[in-house]
Amino acid sequence: MNESATSAPPKGVLAWIERVGNRLPDPVFIFVWLIAGLIAFSVFASLAGLSVLHPTEKGPGGVPVTVTAASLLSAKNVQKLWVEMPQTFASFHPLGMVLVVMLGAGVADRSGFFSAGMRAMVRIAPKALLTPVVTLVAILAHMAADAGYVVLIPMAGILYAAAGRHPILGIVAAFAGVSGGFSANLLPGQLDALLFGITEAAAETIAPKWDANIAGNWYFIVGMTAFFLPVIWWVTDRILEPRLGPYVPEGQDPLSAGSNDSEYTPEQRRGLRASGFAALGVIALWSLMVFGPGTALVDEAAKPEARLSPFYKSLIGGFFVLFLACGWAYGAKAGTIRSHRDVVKMMSEGMGELAYYLVLAFAAAHFVAMFNWSNLGLIFAVNGANGLKALALPAPILMAMLVLMSSFVDLVVGSASAKWAFMAPVLVPMFMLIGISPEMTTAAYRVGDSVTNIVTPLMVYFPLVLTFCQRWKKDFGIGSLTATMTPYATGLMIVGLLQTILWVWLDIPLGPGAHVHYPPR
Repeated sequence: MNESATSAPPKGVLAWIERVGNRLPDPVFIFVWLIAGLIAFSVFASLAGLSVLHPTEKGPGGVPVTVTAASLLSAKNVQKLWVEMPQTFASFHPLGMVLVVMLGAGVADRSGFFSAGMRAMVRIAPKALLTPVVTLVAILAHMAADAGYVVLIPMAGILYAAAGRHPILGIVAAFAGVSGGFSANLLPGQLDALLFGITEAAAETIAPKWDANIAGNWYFIVGMTAFFLPVIWWVTDRILEPRLGPYVPEGQDPLSAGSNDSEYTPEQRRGLRASGFAALGVIALWSLMVFGPGTALVDEAAKPEARLSPFYKSLIGGFFVLFLACGWAYGAKAGTIRSHRDVVKMMSEGMGELAYYLVLAFAAAHFVAMFNWSNLGLIFAVNGANGLKALALPAPILMAMLVLMSSFVDLVVGSASAKWAFMAPVLVPMFMLIGISPEMTTAAYRVGDSVTNIVTPLMVYFPLVLTFCQRWKKDFGIGSLTATMTPYATGLMIVGLLQTILWVWLDIPLGPGAHVHYPPR
């Protein structure tokens, strides 16, 4: 590594963010300290007699129920903490969703299906359309968990070099798609399951029967893809390519080490064909359960707008089956899966990668549960809603403010689920009380959580992307990468804010059965 890449420290705001972020503890211990602070504040709130009138529940004679802050050190809550600890952890809403999807994704990833599929999509792109194709594949790569970072980003550098363009241009374009477009996609996936599990727990503070719909942001994230892709394309080809100039190799060309990686073996080609047939089979099966005899995934007795609710709820299982079938079919033909034992091993290894998430989920589950036990979430939400009503700000402006707040927090806390776990218990019920749906609040959060990922060194893959860049240009430092990504972040923030404001202003549905307002107008 060139010394200039490490010896010159970043200055200004970037240096301050890096210093502050480096002092933060691990996200697991952030929740530990939040729980400690919550316990202390609950005691104070209980002694002070903080209370509100419940916005929906009525007592005898239609009198609103008074909700009072409860001390987490009361005998009742201490008993609940220790007696219900296994139940608190196991009932954490995102946990089951993520584990089910990852069972299938583990097979699709380790069999090589995800990697081969992304390579196939990128290889068919004409040179003139290389940037939009790489960007679209990068956005879709979230279905493959971290594969987009570790497979697509370095591969994009090789593809750009092969096309006679600067390889760093390909790396940063893919990074902008994978990380800057983190919440954008064409289909709901693991992130939707994770975030809506947290949203559901928060929404139940106000509406105990509110059920999460994994497709609740489907139309919105498709809109993000449509808004974000041209921005990344324009910044890459019109701003950064002239700035980077032509590529002059320094020493050995990395293409010589990676050129063989871009070629498919006959077995891999057969695997891709088999995975395509497997995907069609899964789609046909789900279509049969919706349109075939018995309509297993349709509730005929429900209102028209709610009849497909079983179908939407089945998407978690659907993605599990889709990833499992495609991964198994690919692996069987490509030679990476030789027996059912390999499939079980891949599932187990996929679960093994979730070890850290399980620890984080344990801490987050108890924070969310204890927040509800204390009644502070409802008290904050009602008082906050009253304050927002007094300001009388239009709903589009409120959602734009949430986007900005989310993007600021994202600079110092990288985990999307960790941020949403401590923001949602207040924000979701608070906005519900002023007529904004949980789906819209989640969507606005996702915009802010995406756009600043690419400019903070505290993002866990930032150092990895920097290493990919230094493979081609040894003096490419932290400041170089941050400066290169800043035009992307600026452009994505502008269009993200515009999309959020327009979505609320025009009252566009966020997904099937998901609306901007609560209750739907």
